[in-house]
Amino acid sequence: MSADEPEVRTTAGVLRGEGEPGLAAFRGIPFAQPPVGALRFGAPRAVRGWDGVRKAVAYGPPPPQASAFGMDALSQDTGDDWLTLNVWTPDHGSGAGLPVMVWLYGGAYTIGMASLPEYDGGRLAREGVVVVTLNYRVGIEGFGLIEGAPANRGLLDQVAALEWVRENIRAFGGDPDRVTVFGESAGAGSVAALLAMPRAAGLFRRAVAQSVPGTFFSAELAADFAGAFADELGLRPTVADLGSVAPSRLPAAGDAVGASMRRSLKRWGPVAHTSVPLAPVVDGDVLPVDPWQALADGAGRDVELVVGHTRDEYRLFMALGGMIGEVTEGQAAVALEVFAPGREDAYRAAFPDAGPEELYELVNSDWLFRMPSLLLAEAQVGAGGRAHFYELTWAAPGMGGGLGACHGLDVPLVFGNLSGGLPAILLGETPPPEAEELSAHFRSAWTGFASGEGPGWPAYDLERRLVQLFDTSPAVAAYPEEAAREVWRGHVFGALPLGG
Repeated sequence: MSADEPEVRTTAGVLRGEGEPGLAAFRGIPFAQPPVGALRFGAPRAVRGWDGVRKAVAYGPPPPQASAFGMDALSQDTGDDWLTLNVWTPDHGSGAGLPVMVWLYGGAYTIGMASLPEYDGGRLAREGVVVVTLNYRVGIEGFGLIEGAPANRGLLDQVAALEWVRENIRAFGGDPDRVTVFGESAGAGSVAALLAMPRAAGLFRRAVAQSVPGTFFSAELAADFAGAFADELGLRPTVADLGSVAPSRLPAAGDAVGASMRRSLKRWGPVAHTSVPLAPVVDGDVLPVDPWQALADGAGRDVELVVGHTRDEYRLFMALGGMIGEVTEGQAAVALEVFAPGREDAYRAAFPDAGPEELYELVNSDWLFRMPSLLLAEAQVGAGGRAHFYELTWAAPGMGGGLGACHGLDVPLVFGNLSGGLPAILLGETPPPEAEELSAHFRSAWTGFASGEGPGWPAYDLERRLVQLFDTSPAVAAYPEEAAREVWRGHVFGALPLGG
């Protein structure tokens, strides 16, 4: 064994990784058996051991992907060993006892893979933590409610990876009693779900949820979507029928349903306006209750929490849809009616100078990310738990500079990967110096929190409502979206019903 070819012994066998400056990296480590064949649509099964030394220098193949951003092409003919993870450690001595940070990617529960360059954990690990990234099943494979299969298989994959961490991370220099899960968008929704899942209890001590989506499905809504997926294929939504479809073909059915959701507004309610037909399912078993109720009942009282959102969450989606500068008064009125029924006048009164575009952006941002994030923190605090809150207010300089502090901007800042991967586009061809400074602040806060020292600003409470504002000059201030918070006072997020 050498510094260039570090080795560790796990419960399944010996792994040989590769040395990087100041680090050892191990990629493509199986944490469960490939979920194909007889194991397809099942809960993850324990990985089989191996003899000798297994190379761990290449990422494992991603799970089947939807077509968004061309992700489907990245998962074609790459193999079926989807359930793998990756570890970066600055000290793989078994007695190092470093904090551990486990990343869950976003992607609307339909795309995502740990091998994307934006999720390289090297720079974050150099802050003195062990970083773990992992693949979990997305799309119908991971979140479709299929007869004869457990619900929320993607979440069960995450639990299996966390169990692997508990059993093995000490060999990589990590402390299994100091594990922090962190994720953005669908990854933050996954973090929220894990807080509510009995199967995940005790597997992590801290959690960071960046832009929590409010979309959790009732079993009835999820079953109706599953029927629509199966209809696209002329099949029933059962393990027997869908198991006959090649994994690479299944995401196309999800894409087709997503593209036609607006035809079923009465059937599917507000989520039909999102074109995202998959989400965690409040099934009463794997996910007994929604995260807001679970935290209000005290489920997260023993877990320290950081939650936050960006200021202009929905601006990115408007840009991708060609809507910036194009929103009509009619479109704004529909958005208010769909996402904030009964609060339309309150919105207009709270933001009297807002035109159609601003109102449209505000209500979409609030319903989808901002208020779900805030109310998750308030549920935690209200039950006697501890939460820290933040808002990213620094405007993205990339793509012409018109995106504001948009969704996803925090990802390159947290990882420090400012010039690689899709989110780096938000920073421009040459990231400005303030991006590097802000990234250093994010990394220090996240790793400080993971170490047990706190993120560097006061805990959120229901009186002062102090939050960290991430900008060129980071500051602690009262929550800046007070007008929106007042509009949403009394709203309860939970499982979305069939029929809206």
